[in-house]
Amino acid sequence: MNQWKEQMSESFRVGALLAFAGGFFDSYTYIARGGVFANAQTGNMILLAMQLVQGQFYHALYYLIPIFAFVSGIFLDEYIKRHFPQNHRLHWRQIVLLIEIVILVIVAFIPLGKGDILANVFISFICSMQVQSFRSVHGLPYATTMCTGNLRSGTHQLVQLVFEKDSTAGKKAFLYFSVILIFISGAAVGARVTSRVGVKSVLFCCILLIIAFIILFLQRKEQDE
Repeated sequence: MNQWKEQMSESFRVGALLAFAGGFFDSYTYIARGGVFANAQTGNMILLAMQLVQGQFYHALYYLIPIFAFVSGIFLDEYIKRHFPQNHRLHWRQIVLLIEIVILVIVAFIPLGKGDILANVFISFICSMQVQSFRSVHGLPYATTMCTGNLRSGTHQLVQLVFEKDSTAGKKAFLYFSVILIFISGAAVGARVTSRVGVKSVLFCCILLIIAFIILFLQRKEQDE
């Protein structure tokens, strides 16, 4: 069981799919949902501060709400982790993916304009659940919805390779920069697809999450056998 749990959380294939989706989410909310970053709450905090300084208190709420949604998602994720039976047919991380998929379908049908705030709340909510649920790949801590931490960790491993001649560090650096490249690719594809398709482009991410769900299911089946 412990080995299976490790496989569930550390599969690079799953991490790659989620990182691609993470990049897509940011492009989607920025282009189609009013210039808000779904994942990068640091950016939203900066924009919040700018609005407050300018006395635009109503507009400040526009950036404050996604931050609260992000926090709420982490609380729900921890609740699922602590209360979902470990011996159930579905792992708690699969439950998180199912919740993400359902919410994304809802977001796809929320109209533009006044509905953008609600859409951004939902996206921020699922991003926080995702980053909280999938936090390591091959034993290395990483994030699927942002790049700053991955960039720092990847650069640190690169430094270890250059100055300490640590070949293992080189492999770790490659892993981190691969995740970053996948995230950027997701953002690029997200920008192109969102510009052409519009609000329903987020359904593309449902496909990615369904594939991740299936991979986790197959991993458990292999472990049981």
